[in-house]
Amino acid sequence: MIDYLSAFSSSTGIYTIMNTPWGWPIVESMHFLGLSLLIGTVGIFDLRLLGIGQGIAYSDLHKLVKIGVIGYAINVTTGVMFLTTAPDQYIYNPAFQTKILFMFIAGLNMVWFYQTTSAQVKKTAALDNVTNRAKMIGGISLLCWIIVIVCGRLITYFRPPYHWCWFC
Repeated sequence: MIDYLSAFSSSTGIYTIMNTPWGWPIVESMHFLGLSLLIGTVGIFDLRLLGIGQGIAYSDLHKLVKIGVIGYAINVTTGVMFLTTAPDQYIYNPAFQTKILFMFIAGLNMVWFYQTTSAQVKKTAALDNVTNRAKMIGGISLLCWIIVIVCGRLITYFRPPYHWCWFC
């Protein structure tokens, strides 16, 4: 896996870009921008589902989720750049593994929302509360993204030995 990721980074030019004096700082800044777009829209929508901001229409806030998707795409792109440039620093890192797990859970939660609850939430009046299921989905989403952020920060500070990775 390490060799494949390293080869991908080298063959696409990612490794070269990331190892310039400004490569890593610029990509890190883009990653933070993507995170801000994601949390600034999806996080606010989740908080609205939980009942904060009563009077703000759910359908109006939901329009902002598209901006969050752009932020997510930026983060996936920059995250791949980090991962492939130094795969051994990520693959074996429990903070990274946990981050990926909670991104996956957030994705499943999003699918659950759009398959079961989205249409009903969009029709809910601004002064009304959503169903308990919608609140639970919003809470799970918010919790997942908070854990993703915390684990993302912990990646830098938690460099375990390689043998700690049980599946690598």
